[in-house]
Order: sequence, then structure tokens, then C-alpha cells
Amino acid sequence: MESLRVELGSRSYPIHIGADLIGKGELYAPYLPSGVAIVTNPIVGPLYLPRVRKALEGIKTTEIVVRDGEETKSWQTLNEVFDALLKARCGRDTLLIALGGGVIGDLAGFAAAVYQRGVPFLQVPTTLLAQVDSSVGGKTAINHPLGKNMIGAFYQPRAVISDVATLDTLPDRELRSGIAEVIKHGFALDAAFVDWLERNIGLLLKRDAAALTHAVKRSCELKARIVAADEREAGDRALLNFGHTFGHAIETGAGYGAWLHGEAVAAGMVMAAELSALMGELRKTEVSRVRELLKRAGLPVKGPALAPERMLELMAVDKKAAKGRTRFVLLESIGRAALRGDVDEALVRKAIVAAAQ
Repeated sequence: MESLRVELGSRSYPIHIGADLIGKGELYAPYLPSGVAIVTNPIVGPLYLPRVRKALEGIKTTEIVVRDGEETKSWQTLNEVFDALLKARCGRDTLLIALGGGVIGDLAGFAAAVYQRGVPFLQVPTTLLAQVDSSVGGKTAINHPLGKNMIGAFYQPRAVISDVATLDTLPDRELRSGIAEVIKHGFALDAAFVDWLERNIGLLLKRDAAALTHAVKRSCELKARIVAADEREAGDRALLNFGHTFGHAIETGAGYGAWLHGEAVAAGMVMAAELSALMGELRKTEVSRVRELLKRAGLPVKGPALAPERMLELMAVDKKAAKGRTRFVLLESIGRAALRGDVDEALVRKAIVAAAQ
């Protein structure tokens, strides 16, 4: 097992990474109050709930199983979680455990943030995307018909337990979706990590345990450093959203669940790279490098058939917007991203068209 910390003063917490961690009671023990509520879904529950139950032996446990899929991040499902907590008489000393992928982590984390004005929670991510991105940093949210993750809160977990052995049961499409977020960290923050990914993408696709552990650890290190400096996304944390302004528009426009998050972000990274080139920041050879690595990972490099005007409309409600202008995370070079608010809409249209070629 390897561990690192997200340094946030009194709200600092560890991230544990390794194989076969999900059933280790000693990783849960420091956070156990009188009762626990586990939020999971019908896919993950049968696979991993028995191990978590064993790790929590002797603790009163409530299990809440919600539907699978991005559409689960809704007010309706959130209320279902609250109903279950209240029926089980879960108090403010209840520990919520998010057992699943990014959808479960976002939903359970938001529930923890607002249930009885806040209860503690643990992230136990079982997908690569959740292990490298959504379980770290305290962003919790549900979706709105007009935009993804528009209703939420910053609320940090007490710990993250990332068991890379759970990735053995992950469908190939979900694995590739997670690799998109790994690649994003490299393109935005670490050129040397991109070099490593270009050499090792095949091992990641083959689910090599050592390669996956390194990819998860390096992604978490990069994200933890940014979160520690800018917890509430007032500055540099926005750089973690490379590809996401376009990607969230793709997810919303195509209908939640039609495109996996990582797939939409992959296509969004190509659009952002093309825009970076049009802004004079990135060489065309570097744009090709972005495309090629994503292709090798089996990810889409072209978005769905959404007109540029529709994409612009959807991006107008992006959370990074300021003073009525959409801001974009662009690449100044491989491994170095910047947030820009001076982007001409005509260039954005051109970038969307160029990415479709």
C-alpha cells in the first residue's frame, strides 16, 4: 500500500492506494462512530459489499442501493438517500461510505455535506476515473437539466481508500474513461507524466497492477498539490478542468449517460488543444500528440453531432465563467495549462469544427 495526504489543515486526509485494500478494517477503524451508512449501486454492491461488511463487523450498518448511471445524480435519488437515512434513524455521528464510481462519490458526498448540516464520509472508489479524479478534492454534486454538476458543495472526505484490484472487474469502456482523466493530469500539469503514459499506455489497458498503481498515485499527487493550494477553485484548481468545459457540454447535449464522462473529456481535450493552437499557444505537432495518445487509449477524439452554436450555448453555463464570459483551460505547452477568459467565440467555433475533422 502507498499513501499520500491532501494537506488542508484540520481537514487534511490520507489517500491509500494499493491492491486488496477494500476489506482491511484497519483503514476504516480511525473514522468509525456508532453507525455507518454505505451508498452503492446494484453493480458494485454484489461485488464488494460483503468485504466492506466484514471490515465493519460489529458496527451498525445501513446499506443504501441506488440506481446505476449518470442520471442517478438527481434530486430524486438524493431524496431517496435522505429517506433511507431518516428511516434508519441515522444521526449526525453516522459515517457515510461512498462505495462505487464517480456518480456514487458525487451523490453520497453531497448527501453527506447537507444531511443534518453535514456528516463525515469516506470515499471508497471502485473505478479508475473515481480513483484518479472525482474521489479526491471534495467536489460533490448532482446534475441539473441545464448543466452537469451545477448543484453541489465543496466537502472533503475523511479518507480515500483506492483499491486497484477493483479495476479488474471494470468494463473496458469504463477503464478507458478513467484513463482519459489520467491523461488529462499529464497534459495539464506534468510533461514527464505524459512521456510515461506514451510508453506505458498498453500496460494500463492490460490492467497491469504496477502501472495502474503508479498512474493512480501520480494523478492523486498532482491533484492533491493543486487542491491544497486552491481548495475552492479560485485559481489554479481550474486547470484540472482541461477538456471539461467542452466535455460537460457534450455530456449535457448528448443526454446524461450517452457518453461516459471520460469519453466526453477526451473529445473535449482535442477541442481545447485545437483552440490552444488557434490562440497561438500550442504547436500543431503538439495537438497531434494529444490526439494520438487519446486514440491509443481507445478514446473518442471527435464529439457527437452537436452544432457549434449548441455547444456555445451549453458552455455558457460553465462554472468557470466569469463576468458573463466563458473561460477555457488551454495548453501553453504539453504539461502546462492556463485559464483564459479572452477567447473569441469565432475561434471556439473553429476549434469545434477542427476537432471534428
